[in-house]
Amino acid sequence: MGRLLLRWILLALSVVVASFVTKALGLEFIVKLATAGDFLRLLIGVAILSLVNATLGRLLKLLTLPLNCLTLGLFSLVVNAVILMLVASLEIGFTIQGSATGKFLTGFVGSLLISVVNGVLGTFVPDKDEDE
Repeated sequence: MGRLLLRWILLALSVVVASFVTKALGLEFIVKLATAGDFLRLLIGVAILSLVNATLGRLLKLLTLPLNCLTLGLFSLVVNAVILMLVASLEIGFTIQGSATGKFLTGFVGSLLISVVNGVLGTFVPDKDEDE
């Protein structure tokens, strides 16, 4: 249970880092963290992102498997961007603003950054408890 909570917080941290980096690139991936309530909303948004990615994301990746094979797996990045844009449209914790192409570019860069930062931070979380 503790690992799940830690991974949830690390994913929220990854979203915040992706927001700062995309803002530096001139893209509009916005995370509002002015109060503790905003942080709670971010945690809820990240939980929704994880749930949608685990369900709808898996289904979309299965349906686009032939295209994914043709692009050597790069189409998964497009699916991840669409999932991030979909959850960001709910405006729970984070949003993506701009035109349609700007939103896609922001979602693409944001999902790529979230994956990289979460992967790097995830190396510090052990997969198993040492007591088991």
